[in-house]
Amino acid sequence: MATAIKVTPYQERVYKLLCQIPAGNVSTYKYLADALNSSPRAVGGALRRNPFAPEVPCHRIIATTGYIGGFMGDWEKAPSGINCDKKLELLKEEGVEFDEHGMLKDRKRVWNEFVV
Repeated sequence: MATAIKVTPYQERVYKLLCQIPAGNVSTYKYLADALNSSPRAVGGALRRNPFAPEVPCHRIIATTGYIGGFMGDWEKAPSGINCDKKLELLKEEGVEFDEHGMLKDRKRVWNEFVV
């Protein structure tokens, strides 16, 4: 018998908003937090626990500065950088590119049109 995946009501709200971000775009922890009337740190906690990735695209969330940020609970290069390499690969497949320092190349890719 399959067990249903349990998430908190807050996580459910975060994951629903993530699904609004179009492929080829990214948003930020802050924009998502603002839409939820929450904090970027709380958003990061929900993203870290996303059991539906990559279908629920937490890889599309970056830092407000344009920095690639974390993925699967790891910040860039911690502990091995493997997770962030995967995030960069997923975003590159969608046409979103970062420079050698992990900074978003095209700020026009940042999306903030959440419907709550």
